[in-house]
Amino acid sequence: MAKSFLRTALDNLVEARQRRADLYATGALLSLDDASLKAMGLTRDELRRRPSQRSII
Repeated sequence: MAKSFLRTALDNLVEARQRRADLYATGALLSLDDASLKAMGLTRDELRRRPSQRSII
């Protein structure tokens, strides 16, 4: 069964919000010091490899 227009719009909205939240979280994590990142099992290089903000404009 095909998705309705509203369901597709909602799915797209949720996906866009999730991408924005991921970008915000990555930026916040990059502001922490290396010791804190290491305690969380992350590295600065790993965070920098995450997708950056993309825009079609």
